[in-house]
Amino acid sequence: MTDPLRVPQGEIELQRYPVRGGELLRAWDGADEHLLAHLAGDDLVAGDSAEGGPAAGSSVPVDLTGTVVIVNDAWGALSTALAASQPILITDSALAAAAARGNTARAMPGASLDVRSPLDAAPASIDVLLVRIPKTLALLEFQLSRLAPSLAPGATVIGAAMTKDVHSSTIEAFERWVGPTRTSRAARKARLIHSTVAPDRVPPSVAWPQTYVVPEGLGRLTGVTTVNHAGVFSAQHLDIGARLLLETAMPRLERRAGRAERILDLGCGNGVLGVAAALANPAAQLTFVDESQLAVASAQATYERAIADRARPVDFRVGGTLDDAGIARESMDVVLNNPPFHSHQAVTDATAWQMFSDSRTVLRRGGELWVIGNRHLGYHVKLKRIFGNCETVASNAKFVVLRAKR
Repeated sequence: MTDPLRVPQGEIELQRYPVRGGELLRAWDGADEHLLAHLAGDDLVAGDSAEGGPAAGSSVPVDLTGTVVIVNDAWGALSTALAASQPILITDSALAAAAARGNTARAMPGASLDVRSPLDAAPASIDVLLVRIPKTLALLEFQLSRLAPSLAPGATVIGAAMTKDVHSSTIEAFERWVGPTRTSRAARKARLIHSTVAPDRVPPSVAWPQTYVVPEGLGRLTGVTTVNHAGVFSAQHLDIGARLLLETAMPRLERRAGRAERILDLGCGNGVLGVAAALANPAAQLTFVDESQLAVASAQATYERAIADRARPVDFRVGGTLDDAGIARESMDVVLNNPPFHSHQAVTDATAWQMFSDSRTVLRRGGELWVIGNRHLGYHVKLKRIFGNCETVASNAKFVVLRAKR
């Protein structure tokens, strides 16, 4: 376990999820430290509480007695530190939800954490809104659009992010949906975003989910309309890596049409890979899994637009791991995977490792894992270690399609 988080709320042991031995990445960052210090009235920099304000360490603690809502708490640092205030955590990530619940339970035995999806109805009234800035502006705008109408008059609204992730567009989003906004000075390489609720604000509308039509050259998938909620990967066009996998894998699946295979779209995003597999083999049973609830909702909507047969077996599941998602061992014939190489803001191959290991567990003997990845990531090395074999099926200047058999 990495060093504990030391903040005015206490010394807190935090773990990422899934828990791995020898984990080197912390389950918190400087933005968590900066925000928790500010909430306790122990600002890390002068002028943090107001323009030209008092010296560091002398601001007034934030009143947390009302309804406290935390958004995008990656590993539960904020939820755990503020557990006594019984916050509501809104997260799209099954991994983040599991980490927040686990960390809160260890720090405060018997405590329960109210975790909700971005698609759930917003709380009726919000007194304190704490937002960890997500990776995509689209997701931030979507979240603010849903939560801003619930802000109570005089509510405290604070965003937090590492300095490199605070852009003019970030500030403009808070100004559009909340009101006048300013940023703090940097501390721990992080900044806070303070917004004042404007009583006469008229928040703009947002056009999510969005759609795009699959371009020509992809056989039965051509012309299919994909549905994409905010923050879902490649929400405005077909990912070029996914296209290479589709061009490579789908002809092989078509040759097996008629077999009652079970096919898993792992890390499904908008579901384009799984839908292509369903069109290639009408006899196959499809399962879509992602750790993002918005992604699974997108995949389900895409599938329902593309597949007319409503009686066909299909399953949509949210889970940080395939075990969490309830996928049985040795139950799949094919796994299609376009793995991310980020975990929230960190660049890491840990998610890919987890997906590859999970895939081997759920594949039947002779089952195949098809993977698309950037050439430089070296996924073939990992697959050979896990499966004992790996075939390069196709490649171009940027991507490689790999196949491993169990």
